[in-house]
Amino acid sequence: MRTLKRNKRPFSYKQYQGMTELRDADGYLTGEHELTYGDVVTMKANISPATGYTNTEVFGGLVGYDKVIAIQGKTDLTENSILWVDKSYGTNVPHDYIVKKVATSLNSSLVAISKVDVK
Repeated sequence: MRTLKRNKRPFSYKQYQGMTELRDADGYLTGEHELTYGDVVTMKANISPATGYTNTEVFGGLVGYDKVIAIQGKTDLTENSILWVDKSYGTNVPHDYIVKKVATSLNSSLVAISKVDVK
């Protein structure tokens, strides 16, 4: 699959790093955990406007994804990554997509993403 440079759109993502235990004001563990993500990465790729029949075959019986990102070559996106596709990344801007499935071939990667509403 070839991706034209003029069709690429910028988006940002963060990789899941793990869980961090939260502490109270006195330094004691609260029993609660917080998701931890790495640094933000910005890249350009072809992002489909909507799902279609041909995309459905690539991911098999997967339901519940809104767009597909076509990336030339391998990708480090995983099912735990969060993305800013329709929004620009900012300090107080929550992510708007999550990765549902990644399909990698020899020359390209397809990433199924789903829209989320994060407050």
